[in-house]
Amino acid sequence: MRNIVATHFVSLDGKVDPTGGDPELHDTAWTFKTVDVVPEAYELKGREQEEAGALLLGRVSYEMFAPVWPDMDEFTRYNTLPKYVVSTTLTEDDLTDSWGETTILRSLDDVARLKESDGGEIQVHGSVSLTRALADAGLIDAYHLLVYPVLLGQGKPLFSDADKPAQKLRLVEHEAYRNGVQKQVFEVVR
Repeated sequence: MRNIVATHFVSLDGKVDPTGGDPELHDTAWTFKTVDVVPEAYELKGREQEEAGALLLGRVSYEMFAPVWPDMDEFTRYNTLPKYVVSTTLTEDDLTDSWGETTILRSLDDVARLKESDGGEIQVHGSVSLTRALADAGLIDAYHLLVYPVLLGQGKPLFSDADKPAQKLRLVEHEAYRNGVQKQVFEVVR
């Protein structure tokens, strides 16, 4: 069985996107506008690329990443990995040819079947709505969070407000950096 890891930049008040998810207004630079860049704070991101066996994305994140990640030196390993996009509306014609093998999954049941398959770690980048749905369905095994010292107040929350039992997490790695960013790596306790 493969592990699903949700990896996110998140504010102290649990927001991941100050625009509320509007792809026309999406500002991926909020993290870099919040604090000074400290290279060691992003060591986790480099390690994730080495540990990844596949990428799992929602439609909006796929549509944002697919045109730009293939040309970015920072993401060369991701370009070689299989990608899975969870969408009920995306078609094969919507997929880009320049980003390697991509499979459309139509439901969380499809994700559960993927999780049961052989292969390495499946990482969810961006894809906040997908992360919440996966968490609510009990499909996430770990969270890799870089927590920024800011209260965004508005925007899209990382965690859902679904009425469900508490989910215990085990902190397996933590570090605070001189710019105030904290790395928090949690495993889901089953």
